[in-house]
Amino acid sequence: MSCQLPSTGNAQYIDSVTYEDDDSAVFNFGNTLVNLLKTTAVVELIEPAPRADREAGARQQFTIDVDDVDAMCKELAKRGVELLNGPMDRPWGIRTASFRDPSGHIWEIAK
Repeated sequence: MSCQLPSTGNAQYIDSVTYEDDDSAVFNFGNTLVNLLKTTAVVELIEPAPRADREAGARQQFTIDVDDVDAMCKELAKRGVELLNGPMDRPWGIRTASFRDPSGHIWEIAK
């Protein structure tokens, strides 16, 4: 996934960075690794496929299971993250909230 890494450090959202250099940060979520790459670094990894700009709109949402959605929302707010929605109880029985990272990717926290 290409992104604009924040200048304040990549652990702005979640303190699970397992690898970090000037072009990327890898987050470990149990058995799933998410590699966030600077938009300038992604081209060589995906070519000949084109890289889409942030203005193209959201095309995916990543969901992270948390123990307490409301507590996580408070922690995100302390770190300057603005929620898109929530926390809210969904009709299918889970509590969620969503936010957009600096590159425009949508993240949902859920319990």
